[in-house]
Amino acid sequence: MQNTEMTESPWEKGAGARVLDYLHARRDRMRDLLERLVELESPSMLAASQRPVQARLRQALADIGYRSRILAGRTTGGTLYASPRERRHPAPYQLILGHTDTIWPVGTLEEMPMRMDRGRLYGPGTFDMKAGLVQGVFAVEALRHCVGDPEVTPVFVYNSDEEIGSPDSREHIVRLAMRADRALVLEPSLGENGKLKTTRKGGGDFTVRVTGVAAHAGLEPEKGVSAILELAHVIRKLHALNDPVRGVNVNVGTVEGGIRPNVIAPEASAEVDVRVPTLADARRVERAIRAIEATASGASVEIRGEMDRPPMEQTPGNRRLWDLAREAGVQLGLEMEESSSGGGSDGNTTSLYTPTLDGLGAVGAGAHASHEHVVVERMPERAALVALLLAAPSMLPYGAEA
Repeated sequence: MQNTEMTESPWEKGAGARVLDYLHARRDRMRDLLERLVELESPSMLAASQRPVQARLRQALADIGYRSRILAGRTTGGTLYASPRERRHPAPYQLILGHTDTIWPVGTLEEMPMRMDRGRLYGPGTFDMKAGLVQGVFAVEALRHCVGDPEVTPVFVYNSDEEIGSPDSREHIVRLAMRADRALVLEPSLGENGKLKTTRKGGGDFTVRVTGVAAHAGLEPEKGVSAILELAHVIRKLHALNDPVRGVNVNVGTVEGGIRPNVIAPEASAEVDVRVPTLADARRVERAIRAIEATASGASVEIRGEMDRPPMEQTPGNRRLWDLAREAGVQLGLEMEESSSGGGSDGNTTSLYTPTLDGLGAVGAGAHASHEHVVVERMPERAALVALLLAAPSMLPYGAEA
């Protein structure tokens, strides 16, 4: 959707070229920092593993004039929050969002060592999303050297629990997003062309537990009530909620139940994953799931869980930020493309409160897969894109003063 309100570029002539040249000259430094971060394995569920990664990033941020602190997590490694040492108060601010945690357990590097191959850096966490963290730091460095301090102060929020749904950091992200001018999310881009993510599906996880009545399958089967059979009826109802046209996905991913083959099953359970494109769909599907009841006398159905990650939809503010990204692409000689993702990120949360653009991180492939990698030569241009977005004027009244 073309933004007709803007009649001239929000950046001074030549700013994009200066930023891009600056970052190309620092590509090796970007790669070096990325390699150091990848060497520090940081799975979500091991809080202590986040400390070395956070310490390395805090040093890199200190080198560009930022002070930082760790917002403690209850069970996770906490959230790195950083702002300029010389910050104007009050002033509008914008969020640079990323996460230090990965899905890979400690020891993965032994089986999946970091390596360079034809311009691609392979290794656990390279693409999702340590390269994005690096690009965010260098984007601010380039901006300050080539353009100057922006009107809207960049603030870093690098959490350590995004891969498990941001249980500790979400409250901090919401609090900051409610007053932010905009949010730039450094999650990986999509595809070889590095598409940005302008919409994301929301999601939820549910557990269905069915209780029946045990009985001997041969001697007194009529006295039993099969929890497995009842769960089968529930699963049919769940799968009936799928709507490919609307983009609603309901998947029963795991099933357990029963005691022995010769016993009518007294219990059974299933784990359910739900993905939806809109808040309206989220509410409708959750109501339908919670309304499921047992059909057999003597059986009961218990449903736990919720839609815990809202969709990232095409809000007016989000579209305006996408238009800015396209204009920044013109400055940098890049043709920007947008896309939709079935997975969620912290951008789903910020989008409820402030203009948000996602997928600004690395170009590569293999998130959560053994061939995970980034294209190193694309890192400077991605950082330059973030730098120009950071340099754009305030998007108020979408945001607010800090």
